Amino acid sequence: MTASASVTLASLSDQLADTVARAARAVVSVHARPRMPSTGVHWRDGLVVTTEATVRRDEGITLTLPDGQSLAATLAGRDPGTDLAVLKLDPGRLAVADLGDPASLRPGHLVLALARLGDLEPRVAFGAVSATGGRWRSWKGGEIDLWLQSDLTLPPGFGGGPLVDAQGRIVGINSGGLSRPLATTIPISTVERVLGQLLERGYVARGWLGAAMQPVRLDAAVRERLGLEREVGLIVLSVEPGGPAAAAGFLVGDILLELHGRRVEHPDAVLEVLGGDVVGRSVRAELVRGGVQREVEVTISERPRRRS
Repeated sequence: MTASASVTLASLSDQLADTVARAARAVVSVHARPRMPSTGVHWRDGLVVTTEATVRRDEGITLTLPDGQSLAATLAGRDPGTDLAVLKLDPGRLAVADLGDPASLRPGHLVLALARLGDLEPRVAFGAVSATGGRWRSWKGGEIDLWLQSDLTLPPGFGGGPLVDAQGRIVGINSGGLSRPLATTIPISTVERVLGQLLERGYVARGWLGAAMQPVRLDAAVRERLGLEREVGLIVLSVEPGGPAAAAGFLVGDILLELHGRRVEHPDAVLEVLGGDVVGRSVRAELVRGGVQREVEVTISERPRRRS
């Protein structure tokens, strides 16, 4: 290695260390499960964001700050769908996260994952952005605003910690539970959206139709008779007793074509309609029953929440 290359490498190394130190000022250790702590980010003054999967208890939660102090925290709310939880602590105790723009990242950009596991020094994983994309839905049903995946392997305790760009800005919260085995980052826009709802009600409200459906190809003769251009709808396999679909008169064997003015050809399209903003509202459903097209009004309920 030449002298100039050695100097360049040393300079890069120092810059990375400075980047870690800058971002780590807002990174805390979260003690909310047995044995190993997880990591959290002081997102706003008095509010720490971490991953929901690492918060195993609702009470007796403590935080370890960058200076080693231990503080009590209370659970403000959690959302398994996006794997986010919000904790409250006394304001004015540490630096607030310096947020960046995850949409500016492209595959190949260098990124860092930070963790704090109770000791005074942060822990770091180094890698690169491997994939980016648009909105997507987690296997737990939560809508994530941006697909952001890196080649980082998250060691135990890194869940809930930040993804940091080369300028030392936090661009999201790392989760190992939304898309195994790779590290997936929950972008700041999703964090902000979910944070607001958790502070308001302690959970994220999602609409509920109360019917199990799967895609089915429409019979050609029925399509011709009804003048339908679409080829696929959703056939109703079961209807939850007492649910919104049952109250609206859905029957097993009905084929759902549209819901709230949106064509539905996959169950994900139904989930996209059933956001918190439609809870309590009456929406139009377009069905095919026995070869006859009909419309029904269905009042969307709030999805029942599972009790832990």
